[in-house]
Formats: sequence, structure tokens, C-alpha cells
Amino acid sequence: MTEIKQEQVINILKSIHHPNKGSDIVSLGIVQGLVIKDGEIGFALNINPVEAEIMEQIRKICNEKLSALAGVKKVTSVLTAERNAEKKIPEMSAPVKGAGPLKNTQKITGVKHIIAVASGKGGVGKSTTAVNLALALKHIGLKVGIFDVDIYGPSIPMLLGVTEKPVQSPDNKILPIIKYGIVSMSLGYLMKQDTATIWRGPMVMSAVKQMIADTKWDVEGELDVLVLDLPPGTGDVQLTLAQNVDMDGAIIVSTPQDIALLDARKGLDMFQKTDTNIYGIIENMSYFLCPSCGDRSDIFGHGGARDIAKKLNVDFLGEIPLHMDIRSASDNGTPIVVHNPDSPHSRIYVDIAKRIAKKL
Repeated sequence: MTEIKQEQVINILKSIHHPNKGSDIVSLGIVQGLVIKDGEIGFALNINPVEAEIMEQIRKICNEKLSALAGVKKVTSVLTAERNAEKKIPEMSAPVKGAGPLKNTQKITGVKHIIAVASGKGGVGKSTTAVNLALALKHIGLKVGIFDVDIYGPSIPMLLGVTEKPVQSPDNKILPIIKYGIVSMSLGYLMKQDTATIWRGPMVMSAVKQMIADTKWDVEGELDVLVLDLPPGTGDVQLTLAQNVDMDGAIIVSTPQDIALLDARKGLDMFQKTDTNIYGIIENMSYFLCPSCGDRSDIFGHGGARDIAKKLNVDFLGEIPLHMDIRSASDNGTPIVVHNPDSPHSRIYVDIAKRIAKKL
């Protein structure tokens, strides 16, 4: 295999000039985070947001020139901006509900409705819940897609058992992967497995926005619902999506444990302060069902999410048990709703999906 030398890549990038600044993009310090590995090149272009349109053209030129270099298999680039150049996000302690200028939401082309599945902390089974809900929505007759927005720890490729890579359409859109009858996109489809993603916040925002805009969500017709599997917590990704994407509603996933419920309240607070509808709370791992005897044990406590929903005046959507079948089906890339659609666990997801569909 032809070795790609860093000097070659830099020289190509130096041949590309900024039209308004009289110098090349390397000398101007625009190129950042250059990585060259196994025939793949990745980098970011650090820009002033007001020049986004010009710099998007430059990014495409960079990709074209680098793709022509011998030995290059793939070029991945994103536009990013330093935090001080971005629109300042208000502190979460300050109420922003109803603050019109804060939100500038837009629809996603090819999508009728958008639902976010979120959690205040990791490890509560949010992605497993998001995938099974997407499949349950498809089960009740809707045309569904799922977008894995967790750029640091994408789970959808494993949960759906996807190993292939997306390809480009003739109009330079990314064609999403279709599995089990739902459209899906994840940064994990574009990355090597077991590879850490080390990106700054603005780079994450740029990548998420670019994937939303560049994916052909209506590859098989307009989607009724796009499910966003958000990363855990209440950081930049969640805030950016809440303020820029016209989401119909958000669903919070929690376990019955006190610490998870505390973080779930933070997630609810964030969506309420950004004027996002709260569709309700799901209590995952609500109770343990012994696979041998069928006995039920509330090993994490029980009913905490229902209580929080009642206190905060939001809907309690349902409780999902901790069961071996749900875990093993997910690990095998065959979510329980498709692996065993007639199981009691699948029926729980379908019942929740019906409640959500009524809210659309």
C-alpha cells in the first residue's frame, strides 16, 4: 500500500488559498487536527461562522484534491469554530423558556416528525430503548429512521448489527443504512470500530450538523418519524439540537436509582428551558425478571421515574424490565422487537410507541 506522507498532504492543503485573505489555509492556521492513518485522512477547518458558505466550498476542494492523492482511501473533514466565535449559549440557571431569539429551529428535509431520546447519565439503556422504540414505531405502521447523535460512543451499529459503510448518492448525499425496515445513520458507520473519537466541542457540533444536512433521510420516501439517540447528559450536542432542530418532543430514559433520577431531572430541565415538548419518562431496568422462575425483584428500587413524572407533571410512558432476552438480543444486533416481536418485552415497547404516536 502506498504510504501517505504528512508533507504531501500539507503541500496539497497549502495550494488552497482563502479567497479573501490572500494566503493559503495552512499558513492562516485554518487547518487543524490533521490525522493520517491506514489510507485515511481526517482534519478540521477552523473558521469564522460568518464565512461558513465560503469555507464549505473550500472544504470540498480540500477533499477532492486529497482524494486524488495516491494511497488515499477516504478523506473526512469538518468545519469547526472556536467557542468565542459561536453564539453564546445561556447558563442553564437562567430561565430561557419562551425566549424567541434563542431558538432558530429548522425542519430536517425528508422528515415529518423528530423525537429525541435522552438520558441524564450514561448506562441506563438509552440507546437500547431508542432502537427498540424506533422498531416499535415501525411495527405500528410508521416509516421510521434513527440517527445516532452520540458522536463519542455510537451504539447503533452494534445494536442494529450493521457492518457496512454508507455510500454517496449521485447528488452527493450520504445514503443511510437500512436495517430491519428502518433508515439509520451513525458516526459509527464512518469510523473504525474500537477507535476513540477525540474532538473538541465545536468540531462535534459541526459534524452533527453536517451529518443531518448531508444524509438523504427520504431515500425510501419521506419519514414519518426520525428518532434521535442523543448522548447522555446535558452538554453542547443536546443544547445545539434543541436550539437548531425542530424537534416535536423529547423522551427521558432513566432507571429507578436515585442518582439516575437526579440526572433525569436535569435532562427534563434542559428541554423545558429550551421550549422543547416533553413527551414523558420511561423507567428502564425497572425490575428484574428471573429467566428461570419468572420471579420479580426490584433490585434498583422501583417506581422512582413514575414519581418524578408525577411531581413534574409529565407523562409516565412505561416501565421496561431488566431481562436477559433484551440484553442478549441487543448484543447480537437483533433488537428484541424484531428478534421476538410477540414477547411480553416487545409488547411493552409497542405500547409505549403507540402512546408516543398519539402525541405526534
